[in-house]
Amino acid sequence: MATPNYGYEKRQRELAKKQKKEEKARAKTHRRPEDPPEENSADGGQPEGGAPAQPAGAGG
Repeated sequence: MATPNYGYEKRQRELAKKQKKEEKARAKTHRRPEDPPEENSADGGQPEGGAPAQPAGAGG
């Protein structure tokens, strides 16, 4: 009876793991351009639903 070639089996598992990792990274790069990051730096760092700017004493 032949002895099992554990080195071959390990290499096949490593290749499968590497291929899966590359596919995951590829899918991630294809997905990234579709979702632009949300940044609030364009409006001076203020949230959009903030209090309106009114001069002091203008409340009626």
